[in-house]
Amino acid sequence: MTLRFDRGTLVLDGPVDALADRLEAVGMTFDLRIARWRAPAACYRDLFAALHRAQEQGLLQLDDQARAYGALDLRFAAERTPRFYQSEALAAWNRAGRRGLVVLPTGAGKSLVAHLAIAAAARDTLIVVPTIDLMLQWHDGLRSDFGLAKVGLLGGGSHEIEPVTVTTYDSFHIHAERIGHRFGLVVYDEVHHLPGPSYILATDHLLAPFRLGLTATPERPDNRHLLLDRAVGPIIYRREIRELAGEFLADYTVETLRVSMSEPELEDYTAARQCYLDFVRQNRISMGSPGGWGRFIALSSRTPDGRAAFAAYREQRRLALASSGKLAVVEQLLQLHRADRSIIFTHDNATVFELSRRLLLPSITHRTSTRERAEILGRFRSGEYRTVVTSKVLNEGVDVPDAGVAIILSGSSTQREQVQRLGRVLRKREGKQAVLYEIITRDTIEEQVAERRKEHDAFR
Repeated sequence: MTLRFDRGTLVLDGPVDALADRLEAVGMTFDLRIARWRAPAACYRDLFAALHRAQEQGLLQLDDQARAYGALDLRFAAERTPRFYQSEALAAWNRAGRRGLVVLPTGAGKSLVAHLAIAAAARDTLIVVPTIDLMLQWHDGLRSDFGLAKVGLLGGGSHEIEPVTVTTYDSFHIHAERIGHRFGLVVYDEVHHLPGPSYILATDHLLAPFRLGLTATPERPDNRHLLLDRAVGPIIYRREIRELAGEFLADYTVETLRVSMSEPELEDYTAARQCYLDFVRQNRISMGSPGGWGRFIALSSRTPDGRAAFAAYREQRRLALASSGKLAVVEQLLQLHRADRSIIFTHDNATVFELSRRLLLPSITHRTSTRERAEILGRFRSGEYRTVVTSKVLNEGVDVPDAGVAIILSGSSTQREQVQRLGRVLRKREGKQAVLYEIITRDTIEEQVAERRKEHDAFR
């Protein structure tokens, strides 16, 4: 009997009717198109175990041609002493059959946990990351830690497959059914991206028996993080920010500053919000329901009143998120922390550009070229720039140089974003006391949004 890999699936060739019950139990179905048993490649681990047991019982002779990955013999180029929680995370992963999620705060050394796991699994490895910047960081880190001459890159114009290869989620989705048999271990960095509809389907194309997910914030508002259990494994180790602050992460404080709108701003806000709410109520739209936002967008595009309501929604949001009082407070905070490195986070690019022009600050958005971003962060690292203003680009996926002050001018309601932004200022340094400022406009919807995103343990 031959087991082979076929475009992200596993196919059995040979007389297997006597094993039908066993095959169905591990996810195989009979494909009438080719008169063969077939299963997603992700079933490989359970399928191989079932076939191996049948072989030991003398029921078949297995020729496994499906997997194309080999053994690795990796040693650290220089001695690395893991922190106690990194060793605990690796041990928990090994006990769980080398499958599962490790949840650690930003700056706590998740990448070293991954490197330890790669060395322990000793199999060809694919690392999947959300951005090109992070792909290059992993590439350099792997080469440095293991002294590798080559680390493969798949994405950003590169198409090099090596025993250890780093790719982006987008490229992983595109190429998974072609390369799914090449790796025995897959590491998903920032694994909360994986439950996206396209990415989660691509996990079925990988036969890797070993899987590791890394993140600081696995939970998603849409609850799709529940899909990670099947695709990668359950959470097998978790440490929160407060558990590591002080000894392994910087001590920190979180301060909420409330500001008031000017009289003209408040009048404009009240009028715009009333226009928006009138439309929502007249059309019986529940914005708190899963389909509420989509229904609002669909209905608001059909009539002049709807288009006016959408414009009013945007205007009341703009006034709440970037009132003149907020901008004044930012100036005061930068003056107070003029000796510190600070990162200002906003929810939208328009506010980034406004702050950049008003305060003569370097800015980073999704429009910033890779070269310019590297130059800005390099000057930030050296101290030539003391402050950088950004929207969401620096939330994750970028190695931000040491900063001690985070100023959140505006953001989404998700706890993940809040935790990620706090993590940007928690890298340990002797005597460092990090601080995160959250600036909220009084008597606006932003107060409710801020309360929802502060439910994480780190902000209590």
